[in-house]
Amino acid sequence: MLTAAMTPSPERRATIVALANQKGGVGKSTTTINLGAGLAIQGERVLLVDIDPQANTTSGLGIDRSRLTMTIYNVLVDNAPVEDVIEPTTIRDLFVVPANIELAGAEIELVSMLARENRLRNALDKIRSEFDIMLIDCPPSLGLLSINGLTAADEVLIPIQCEYYALEGVSLLMRNIGLVRQQLNPQLDVEGMVLTMFDGRTTLSADVVRQVREHFGDTTYRTVVPRTVRLSEAPSYGEPIEAFDPMSRGAIAYRELAREFRRRHDRA
Repeated sequence: MLTAAMTPSPERRATIVALANQKGGVGKSTTTINLGAGLAIQGERVLLVDIDPQANTTSGLGIDRSRLTMTIYNVLVDNAPVEDVIEPTTIRDLFVVPANIELAGAEIELVSMLARENRLRNALDKIRSEFDIMLIDCPPSLGLLSINGLTAADEVLIPIQCEYYALEGVSLLMRNIGLVRQQLNPQLDVEGMVLTMFDGRTTLSADVVRQVREHFGDTTYRTVVPRTVRLSEAPSYGEPIEAFDPMSRGAIAYRELAREFRRRHDRA
């Protein structure tokens, strides 16, 4: 729930970024959590919005999904005020709208609803003046939940893992982003590509980095997130890597990613 300290600012209007990739296991939730934490420690007021029924962003922040009485499901399906669902995290100025498995049923329930693609946008618009940045963790599919995320967003950030078949599904995702832009959200922009799970010991990782940079050019972030044990362990402790091990390679990478994000948005 929003705290009293979180008062609206007439000068503030959150930039809303959807993190999306139709291929699973690319570090999407990890990037949502740790980019959000990196931005928060650099002075931004950040809201993470978990619209993935797997709810990895929620559990990765130490929230017990089984004990939640209000989630993003209630916002999308029951028109609950989103401010009633927001939870604090261990990082100052980092908040989350949580999810749980109940969200899996929302795809079916949304089908018959009026303006079904706009329900998340309508909810978030009411609190844009209370945050600087909102990051939406989308499911690895293009159903109504992901469409809600893309319709609500100003930008799309695409995590791409440095592994075989890295670009699988990205071309389809780009096509679908184009369709959402044409039909629902003309302002939607592809903000960038983030390379994740980089293993400097393998030729494959270096090849993927080269291919992505050749294909997407300056859209690709310079910061590359390494594959590390500490990044893999942090979610099981319910903490962003910034809190779990701030001196680890993963924490350093996500802090630099946050700085690069802010430079791109002229916020540094």
